Amino acid sequence: MGHSSTDRELRLLGKFQRLDARNFHAWNYRRFIAGLKKIPNQEELQYTTDMIYDNFSNYSAWHNRSVLLSDLLERKEGFFDKENVLGEEYEFVRNALFTDPDDQSGWFYHLWLLDQTLKQEPLFLSSWPPHGANVNLSFDSHFSDQPTLHFRSKAGRFPLIIYFNEAVNGVSSSTVNIECQYNALTDSVWSPLSANKSGYSQAWLTYLKFPDEVDALDACPVKVIVAELPGITSLSGMPCTKSWGISFTVLLYSDNRGQSEVQATHERISWKEENFKSLETGFFHSLCNLEITKENIPSPPKWSLETISNEIDHCQELLFTTNCKIGKLTLARLLMARNTLMTYNRDDGAEFNFEEVLALYNDLMKMDPSHICYYEDEYSLVLLKQLTSNSETLLKHCGEYKEPCSPHTISYLSVRMNGLSLSRIGSMEQLLWVQILDLSHNKLRSIEGLESLQLLSCLKLNNNKFCSFTALEPLKLLNLLEVLDISNNEIGNHSIDTRRYLCSSPLTNTGGSEWQFSKLANSDIQLSHYWDAYLLFKDMNLTQLEITGNAVADERLHALLLELMPGLAWLDSEKRR
Repeated sequence: MGHSSTDRELRLLGKFQRLDARNFHAWNYRRFIAGLKKIPNQEELQYTTDMIYDNFSNYSAWHNRSVLLSDLLERKEGFFDKENVLGEEYEFVRNALFTDPDDQSGWFYHLWLLDQTLKQEPLFLSSWPPHGANVNLSFDSHFSDQPTLHFRSKAGRFPLIIYFNEAVNGVSSSTVNIECQYNALTDSVWSPLSANKSGYSQAWLTYLKFPDEVDALDACPVKVIVAELPGITSLSGMPCTKSWGISFTVLLYSDNRGQSEVQATHERISWKEENFKSLETGFFHSLCNLEITKENIPSPPKWSLETISNEIDHCQELLFTTNCKIGKLTLARLLMARNTLMTYNRDDGAEFNFEEVLALYNDLMKMDPSHICYYEDEYSLVLLKQLTSNSETLLKHCGEYKEPCSPHTISYLSVRMNGLSLSRIGSMEQLLWVQILDLSHNKLRSIEGLESLQLLSCLKLNNNKFCSFTALEPLKLLNLLEVLDISNNEIGNHSIDTRRYLCSSPLTNTGGSEWQFSKLANSDIQLSHYWDAYLLFKDMNLTQLEITGNAVADERLHALLLELMPGLAWLDSEKRR
């Protein structure tokens, strides 16, 4: 396309946009023509300014402005300093917000500015084992007088988990170095703990292999250096430039007779209140040791914190004169953004005021019931952040589980967050050590995020709002899970359940040969009715399952589950073998 043609196209576009200034097709075409004609971004930026001044409600112009500024900021052209540019843009969009607070166009652009202000490199938050921990592979703590974590090894594999503040990729043996006296630990294969299979995840898992015979060895120190070399990046392309070192000691014990004894009995987890006791405070703090985050994490840029605080003041000023729901939503996001910037740089003992944010989401649920599910999810994330950020509050939900009549000494570390009206999972970095988790009597529709809890052995999800087996897909990544309670949910209640179509049926061509039906060939089970249950449970090794109270639960499903999981000893409170 020649210069004369592009000039003609621009003139036609100008006429069209005077008639329909918000048509996004026209704006997309304008970006194409501007690229062909090599019109400077600064010139196009001025065009969007003029169009926005004509009509603050022109969302397409605001969007085009964000595209142009993203390119200019990335290339750092000329006078485009991020601090100055974003400061000017906040002031520019504020004119639109105060002119018409109920128009969403400016607020969406404000959200984009907030994302740019918060953009920083990925940060390493926590790990399992935690920094400084002693982890015992037996049921005996005689190796140390210090608090010791117990872990039951399966097939001689020992999980190592690292957890970031956002989803990253590039975690490998090249970017994470494991120092140990055993050469077998140096070539570890890392896997993302995410059900979406995008290759990005907040939590990453590898396994350490220790020798079976350790007669002459009782302790093995391990050091892990995260981001030793470049390569770990976030979804936005931000690289991880800081490296973090953690160290822990694995206490090895070769006598596994107690372990096999416990596994053979298949004792039923009863969840009785008297079986839980409080954790000792010092031991609890050793579980939640996040000191690794305070040494090398840089303070947020001063301008970022000042900008967010300034925007909070303006938003509160605006809401003083108008009851604008998107303004309330923006204020809640701004307050949490400031919390994020200050998380690892606040003075010891300083606490955030989460109650203000929770109150905003409560107001939004009443003002805008058509979007209540979104507000419930955001409320849940804030509440979980509040509970896990405060050690004193989190400790109230933690405990140790042990059957009082059990002949064995093994116990489980537990967290109970039942009856909190949670609808979404978050803030798992403090809970990587959890072995028993009670999330019953909430409003959960998904468990995305629980896959990072690789030590989880018992999970209680009864009396929530799960409407399909596909909503429980992250369970497939919990290799140690033995006890599951999903009773009294809504599985099978809905004649049309769109979540079933997020995953291919094993009866379609997409399943290929991976689906193995041979062991079901002689049964009268119609797998077409239960393919999503088959997909979920076929590789699980549960010993106890509660599924009663769901519409889908019947004798045919029970028969399928017993064939899929031969080790299932308890099904709906009945002993099967």
